[in-house]
Amino acid sequence: MVEVENLRRAALAAAGDERVGPDERAQMLMELAMGLQRRPKTGEHLAAAIELYDRALALCLPADALLGARITARKATALLAAPGEDRVEQARAALEQAIAVLGRLGGDEELAEAEMNLGLALQHLAGCGRARIGDAIAAYQRALRTFDARRHPVEFAILQNNLATAFLAMSVTDERAKLREALAVQCFEEGLKVVTLVDHPAEYAMLQNNLGNALQYASSAHAMENNLRAIAAYDEALKVRSVANTPLEYANTVANKANCLWSLGDSAAAKAGYEEAHGIFLRHGEREKARIVREAMAELEREILAAS
Repeated sequence: MVEVENLRRAALAAAGDERVGPDERAQMLMELAMGLQRRPKTGEHLAAAIELYDRALALCLPADALLGARITARKATALLAAPGEDRVEQARAALEQAIAVLGRLGGDEELAEAEMNLGLALQHLAGCGRARIGDAIAAYQRALRTFDARRHPVEFAILQNNLATAFLAMSVTDERAKLREALAVQCFEEGLKVVTLVDHPAEYAMLQNNLGNALQYASSAHAMENNLRAIAAYDEALKVRSVANTPLEYANTVANKANCLWSLGDSAAAKAGYEEAHGIFLRHGEREKARIVREAMAELEREILAAS
Protein backbone atom coordinates (compact mmCIF):
# COMPACT_ATOMS: atom_id res chain seq x y z
CA MET A 1 0.00 0.00 0.00
CA VAL A 2 2.87 2.41 0.82
CA GLU A 3 4.45 1.75 -2.59
CA VAL A 4 1.18 2.46 -4.39
CA GLU A 5 0.63 5.69 -2.46
CA ASN A 6 4.17 6.88 -3.20
CA LEU A 7 3.73 6.19 -6.92
CA ARG A 8 0.39 7.95 -6.88
CA ARG A 9 1.79 11.06 -5.19
CA ALA A 10 4.77 11.21 -7.53
CA ALA A 11 2.49 10.91 -10.55
CA LEU A 12 0.14 13.64 -9.36
CA ALA A 13 3.06 15.93 -8.55
CA ALA A 14 4.48 15.48 -12.03
CA ALA A 15 1.04 16.02 -13.55
CA GLY A 16 0.84 19.36 -11.78
CA ASP A 17 3.99 20.65 -13.45
CA GLU A 18 2.61 23.43 -15.63
CA ARG A 19 5.91 23.77 -17.49
CA VAL A 20 4.70 20.75 -19.47
CA GLY A 21 1.68 20.95 -21.77
CA PRO A 22 -1.60 19.37 -20.62
CA ASP A 23 -1.57 16.78 -23.40
CA GLU A 24 1.91 15.61 -22.39
CA ARG A 25 0.88 15.42 -18.74
CA ALA A 26 -2.24 13.47 -19.67
CA GLN A 27 -0.15 11.03 -21.72
CA MET A 28 2.28 10.62 -18.82
CA LEU A 29 -0.51 9.93 -16.35
CA MET A 30 -2.02 7.34 -18.69
CA GLU A 31 1.31 5.53 -18.99
CA LEU A 32 1.82 5.58 -15.21
CA ALA A 33 -1.69 4.19 -14.71
CA MET A 34 -0.97 1.42 -17.21
CA GLY A 35 2.19 0.62 -15.25
CA LEU A 36 0.15 0.24 -12.07
CA GLN A 37 -2.20 -2.15 -13.86
CA ARG A 38 0.68 -4.36 -14.95
CA ARG A 39 1.59 -4.91 -11.31
CA PRO A 40 -0.33 -7.48 -9.22
CA LYS A 41 -4.00 -6.51 -9.56
CA THR A 42 -4.79 -5.63 -5.97
CA GLY A 43 -7.64 -3.30 -5.17
CA GLU A 44 -5.15 -0.55 -4.27
CA HIS A 45 -3.32 -0.78 -7.60
CA LEU A 46 -6.54 -0.68 -9.59
CA ALA A 47 -8.08 2.17 -7.58
CA ALA A 48 -4.91 4.24 -8.00
CA ALA A 49 -4.81 3.49 -11.73
CA ILE A 50 -8.45 4.55 -12.18
CA GLU A 51 -7.74 7.80 -10.31
CA LEU A 52 -4.76 8.55 -12.57
CA TYR A 53 -6.86 7.88 -15.68
CA ASP A 54 -9.49 10.33 -14.37
CA ARG A 55 -6.80 12.94 -13.73
CA ALA A 56 -5.48 12.41 -17.23
CA LEU A 57 -8.95 12.84 -18.73
CA ALA A 58 -9.39 16.10 -16.80
CA LEU A 59 -6.28 17.46 -18.57
CA CYS A 60 -7.51 16.59 -22.06
CA LEU A 61 -8.59 19.55 -24.18
CA PRO A 62 -11.48 19.33 -26.67
CA ALA A 63 -8.91 19.18 -29.46
CA ASP A 64 -7.40 16.04 -27.87
CA ALA A 65 -10.38 13.80 -28.67
CA LEU A 66 -8.23 10.86 -29.79
CA LEU A 67 -6.02 10.99 -26.70
CA GLY A 68 -9.14 11.21 -24.53
CA ALA A 69 -10.60 8.14 -26.24
CA ARG A 70 -7.38 6.19 -25.71
CA ILE A 71 -7.30 7.10 -22.01
CA THR A 72 -10.99 6.21 -21.66
CA ALA A 73 -10.41 2.81 -23.28
CA ARG A 74 -7.48 2.10 -20.96
CA LYS A 75 -9.50 3.20 -17.94
CA ALA A 76 -12.17 0.69 -18.96
CA THR A 77 -9.66 -2.16 -18.70
CA ALA A 78 -8.94 -1.17 -15.08
CA LEU A 79 -12.66 -1.00 -14.37
CA LEU A 80 -13.13 -4.49 -15.86
CA ALA A 81 -10.43 -5.87 -13.56
CA ALA A 82 -11.93 -4.24 -10.46
CA PRO A 83 -14.63 -6.07 -8.45
CA GLY A 84 -18.30 -5.12 -8.65
CA GLU A 85 -21.08 -5.06 -11.24
CA ASP A 86 -21.15 -1.25 -11.18
CA ARG A 87 -17.51 -1.19 -12.32
CA VAL A 88 -18.41 -3.39 -15.29
CA GLU A 89 -21.29 -1.07 -16.18
CA GLN A 90 -18.88 1.88 -16.03
CA ALA A 91 -16.43 -0.01 -18.24
CA ARG A 92 -19.17 -0.69 -20.77
CA ALA A 93 -20.11 3.00 -20.93
CA ALA A 94 -16.47 4.05 -21.19
CA LEU A 95 -15.77 1.61 -24.03
CA GLU A 96 -18.84 2.66 -26.00
CA GLN A 97 -17.74 6.28 -25.63
CA ALA A 98 -14.17 5.48 -26.69
CA ILE A 99 -15.23 3.33 -29.66
CA ALA A 100 -17.29 6.18 -31.10
CA VAL A 101 -14.10 8.26 -31.35
CA LEU A 102 -11.64 5.48 -32.18
CA GLY A 103 -13.83 4.45 -35.10
CA ARG A 104 -13.30 7.90 -36.64
CA LEU A 105 -9.79 8.85 -35.54
CA GLY A 106 -8.01 5.78 -34.18
CA GLY A 107 -6.08 2.86 -35.62
CA ASP A 108 -7.60 -0.48 -36.54
CA GLU A 109 -5.83 -2.39 -33.76
CA GLU A 110 -6.83 -0.05 -30.94
CA LEU A 111 -10.44 -0.04 -32.16
CA ALA A 112 -10.44 -3.87 -32.29
CA GLU A 113 -8.97 -4.07 -28.78
CA ALA A 114 -11.73 -1.80 -27.49
CA GLU A 115 -14.37 -3.96 -29.22
CA MET A 116 -12.87 -7.08 -27.66
CA ASN A 117 -13.02 -5.51 -24.19
CA LEU A 118 -16.57 -4.31 -24.83
CA GLY A 119 -17.47 -7.92 -25.62
CA LEU A 120 -16.04 -9.00 -22.26
CA ALA A 121 -18.05 -6.34 -20.43
CA LEU A 122 -21.26 -7.26 -22.24
CA GLN A 123 -20.72 -10.99 -21.70
CA HIS A 124 -20.20 -10.45 -17.98
CA LEU A 125 -23.32 -8.26 -17.73
CA ALA A 126 -25.33 -10.77 -19.77
CA GLY A 127 -24.61 -13.35 -17.08
CA CYS A 128 -26.61 -11.27 -14.60
CA GLY A 129 -29.33 -10.21 -17.02
CA ARG A 130 -28.01 -6.68 -17.62
CA ALA A 131 -27.01 -7.06 -21.28
CA ARG A 132 -27.65 -9.33 -24.26
CA ILE A 133 -25.17 -12.10 -25.03
CA GLY A 134 -25.78 -11.51 -28.73
CA ASP A 135 -24.31 -8.01 -28.38
CA ALA A 136 -21.14 -9.50 -26.86
CA ILE A 137 -20.85 -11.93 -29.78
CA ALA A 138 -21.28 -9.05 -32.25
CA ALA A 139 -18.48 -7.09 -30.54
CA TYR A 140 -16.12 -10.09 -30.73
CA GLN A 141 -16.96 -10.56 -34.40
CA ARG A 142 -16.20 -6.89 -35.14
CA ALA A 143 -12.83 -7.30 -33.42
CA LEU A 144 -12.09 -10.33 -35.61
CA ARG A 145 -12.20 -8.11 -38.71
CA THR A 146 -8.79 -6.83 -37.58
CA PHE A 147 -7.46 -9.54 -35.27
CA ASP A 148 -7.19 -12.30 -37.85
CA ALA A 149 -5.33 -15.59 -37.48
CA ARG A 150 -2.35 -14.66 -39.66
CA ARG A 151 -1.41 -11.24 -38.30
CA HIS A 152 -2.66 -11.46 -34.70
CA PRO A 153 -2.64 -15.13 -33.61
CA VAL A 154 -2.86 -14.50 -29.86
CA GLU A 155 -5.73 -12.01 -30.09
CA PHE A 156 -7.46 -14.28 -32.61
CA ALA A 157 -7.19 -17.25 -30.25
CA ILE A 158 -8.51 -15.26 -27.29
CA LEU A 159 -11.44 -14.01 -29.35
CA GLN A 160 -12.25 -17.55 -30.46
CA ASN A 161 -12.23 -18.61 -26.80
CA ASN A 162 -14.49 -15.70 -25.87
CA LEU A 163 -16.88 -16.45 -28.74
CA ALA A 164 -17.07 -20.09 -27.71
CA THR A 165 -17.86 -19.29 -24.08
CA ALA A 166 -20.49 -16.79 -25.26
CA PHE A 167 -22.13 -19.43 -27.47
CA LEU A 168 -22.20 -21.84 -24.54
CA ALA A 169 -23.78 -19.17 -22.31
CA MET A 170 -26.77 -18.71 -24.59
CA SER A 171 -29.96 -20.01 -22.98
CA VAL A 172 -31.19 -22.27 -25.78
CA THR A 173 -32.79 -25.61 -24.95
CA ASP A 174 -34.08 -26.88 -28.29
CA GLU A 175 -32.19 -28.25 -31.29
CA ARG A 176 -30.35 -24.95 -31.57
CA ALA A 177 -28.51 -25.83 -28.37
CA LYS A 178 -26.62 -28.55 -30.23
CA LEU A 179 -25.70 -26.04 -32.92
CA ARG A 180 -24.35 -23.62 -30.31
CA GLU A 181 -22.30 -26.40 -28.72
CA ALA A 182 -20.90 -27.38 -32.11
CA LEU A 183 -20.03 -23.75 -32.85
CA ALA A 184 -18.26 -23.47 -29.50
CA VAL A 185 -16.16 -26.57 -30.15
CA GLN A 186 -15.34 -25.24 -33.61
CA CYS A 187 -14.20 -21.90 -32.12
CA PHE A 188 -11.90 -23.61 -29.63
CA GLU A 189 -10.44 -25.74 -32.41
CA GLU A 190 -9.95 -22.68 -34.65
CA GLY A 191 -8.04 -20.97 -31.86
CA LEU A 192 -5.84 -24.02 -31.37
CA LYS A 193 -4.83 -23.90 -35.03
CA VAL A 194 -2.89 -20.67 -34.47
CA VAL A 195 -1.39 -21.04 -30.98
CA THR A 196 1.14 -23.66 -29.93
CA LEU A 197 2.32 -25.26 -26.72
CA VAL A 198 5.80 -23.78 -27.21
CA ASP A 199 5.05 -20.27 -28.42
CA HIS A 200 1.76 -19.47 -26.65
CA PRO A 201 1.53 -21.78 -23.61
CA ALA A 202 -1.03 -19.79 -21.58
CA GLU A 203 -3.46 -19.41 -24.48
CA TYR A 204 -2.89 -23.02 -25.55
CA ALA A 205 -3.72 -24.32 -22.06
CA MET A 206 -6.80 -22.08 -21.76
CA LEU A 207 -8.21 -23.28 -25.07
CA GLN A 208 -7.48 -26.95 -24.36
CA ASN A 209 -9.10 -26.78 -20.92
CA ASN A 210 -12.19 -25.03 -22.26
CA LEU A 211 -12.39 -27.38 -25.25
CA GLY A 212 -12.39 -30.28 -22.80
CA ASN A 213 -15.30 -28.72 -20.91
CA ALA A 214 -17.28 -28.13 -24.11
CA LEU A 215 -16.78 -31.72 -25.25
CA GLN A 216 -17.56 -33.20 -21.84
CA TYR A 217 -20.89 -31.43 -21.45
CA ALA A 218 -22.05 -31.46 -25.07
CA SER A 219 -25.51 -32.90 -25.78
CA SER A 220 -24.43 -35.72 -28.07
CA ALA A 221 -25.12 -39.32 -28.87
CA HIS A 222 -21.32 -39.82 -28.88
CA ALA A 223 -20.71 -39.21 -25.18
CA MET A 224 -17.93 -41.79 -24.85
CA GLU A 225 -16.01 -40.39 -27.83
CA ASN A 226 -16.46 -36.82 -26.59
CA ASN A 227 -15.27 -37.72 -23.10
CA LEU A 228 -12.15 -39.40 -24.45
CA ARG A 229 -11.43 -36.33 -26.58
CA ALA A 230 -12.00 -34.18 -23.48
CA ILE A 231 -9.47 -36.21 -21.46
CA ALA A 232 -6.90 -35.69 -24.22
CA ALA A 233 -7.59 -31.94 -24.18
CA TYR A 234 -7.19 -31.73 -20.39
CA ASP A 235 -3.91 -33.64 -20.63
CA GLU A 236 -2.67 -31.09 -23.17
CA ALA A 237 -3.62 -28.23 -20.81
CA LEU A 238 -1.74 -29.98 -17.99
CA LYS A 239 1.44 -29.87 -20.07
CA VAL A 240 1.41 -26.15 -19.26
CA ARG A 241 -0.49 -25.83 -15.99
CA SER A 242 1.34 -27.02 -12.88
CA VAL A 243 1.05 -26.86 -9.10
CA ALA A 244 4.25 -24.82 -8.93
CA ASN A 245 3.52 -22.17 -11.57
CA THR A 246 -0.27 -21.95 -11.97
CA PRO A 247 -1.81 -23.77 -9.00
CA LEU A 248 -5.40 -22.53 -9.37
CA GLU A 249 -5.54 -23.09 -13.14
CA TYR A 250 -3.97 -26.51 -12.56
CA ALA A 251 -6.60 -27.37 -9.93
CA ASN A 252 -9.42 -26.25 -12.23
CA THR A 253 -8.19 -28.54 -15.00
CA VAL A 254 -7.61 -31.47 -12.61
CA ALA A 255 -11.16 -31.08 -11.25
CA ASN A 256 -12.59 -30.88 -14.77
CA LYS A 257 -10.69 -34.01 -15.74
CA ALA A 258 -11.94 -35.77 -12.60
CA ASN A 259 -15.54 -35.06 -13.64
CA CYS A 260 -14.80 -36.62 -17.01
CA LEU A 261 -13.06 -39.66 -15.51
CA TRP A 262 -16.10 -40.22 -13.31
CA SER A 263 -18.34 -40.19 -16.38
CA LEU A 264 -16.05 -42.76 -17.99
CA GLY A 265 -16.34 -45.02 -14.93
CA ASP A 266 -12.80 -44.56 -13.56
CA SER A 267 -13.87 -43.80 -9.99
CA ALA A 268 -10.45 -44.26 -8.41
CA ALA A 269 -8.73 -41.78 -10.74
CA ALA A 270 -11.64 -39.34 -10.40
CA LYS A 271 -11.43 -39.47 -6.59
CA ALA A 272 -7.69 -38.85 -6.67
CA GLY A 273 -8.19 -35.85 -8.93
CA TYR A 274 -10.90 -34.37 -6.71
CA GLU A 275 -8.75 -34.80 -3.61
CA GLU A 276 -5.79 -33.07 -5.23
CA ALA A 277 -7.88 -30.17 -6.54
CA HIS A 278 -9.70 -29.80 -3.22
CA GLY A 279 -6.42 -29.48 -1.32
CA ILE A 280 -5.06 -26.85 -3.71
CA PHE A 281 -8.23 -24.75 -3.56
CA LEU A 282 -8.18 -24.82 0.24
CA ARG A 283 -4.51 -23.82 0.43
CA HIS A 284 -5.17 -20.83 -1.82
CA GLY A 285 -8.31 -19.64 -0.06
CA GLU A 286 -10.74 -20.63 -2.85
CA ARG A 287 -13.33 -21.93 -0.42
CA GLU A 288 -16.29 -21.89 -2.80
CA LYS A 289 -14.42 -23.96 -5.38
CA ALA A 290 -13.22 -26.28 -2.61
CA ARG A 291 -16.83 -26.71 -1.45
CA ILE A 292 -18.02 -27.64 -4.96
CA VAL A 293 -15.24 -30.20 -5.36
CA ARG A 294 -15.92 -31.61 -1.89
CA GLU A 295 -19.58 -32.11 -2.79
CA ALA A 296 -18.57 -33.96 -5.95
CA MET A 297 -16.21 -36.13 -3.88
CA ALA A 298 -19.00 -36.95 -1.42
CA GLU A 299 -21.38 -37.92 -4.21
CA LEU A 300 -18.72 -40.10 -5.81
CA GLU A 301 -17.98 -41.79 -2.48
CA ARG A 302 -21.69 -42.54 -2.01
CA GLU A 303 -21.80 -44.05 -5.50
CA ILE A 304 -18.74 -46.23 -4.78
CA LEU A 305 -20.25 -47.37 -1.48
CA ALA A 306 -23.57 -48.25 -3.11
CA ALA A 307 -21.81 -50.21 -5.84
CA SER A 308 -19.81 -52.20 -3.29
